[in-house]
Amino acid sequence: MSYVNKPGKTSAWRQMVIRQQVSDVIAYGQIQTTFTKAKETQKHVDRIITLGKKNTLDANRRILAIVKDTKTVKRIDLVHKLHDLAKKYGSRKGGYTRVLRLGKRPGDNTEVAILELV
Repeated sequence: MSYVNKPGKTSAWRQMVIRQQVSDVIAYGQIQTTFTKAKETQKHVDRIITLGKKNTLDANRRILAIVKDTKTVKRIDLVHKLHDLAKKYGSRKGGYTRVLRLGKRPGDNTEVAILELV
């Protein structure tokens, strides 16, 4: 059973976790999380980087609706950082992130992975 789609977790909880992880990947370049959450978040990060490539008012508003503040970076700074990433990935048509498996976590034997920007 998927950790993200676990019974007992509300859809609001799932959405909040994914939004926070998307913001953290943009802010820090990589995050360490469970493999299932990383695969789910990877889709959203690729989608938001594609939105950042458009650089329109509508795209900026949609990005601001998704990203959240992190510990060190505010939402508006994430949008600027996202536009810088969009310039970096200008000729690339997708696949902006990768998931690297790290093995099992000793406490609960959950598969751990790193989600990072390519």
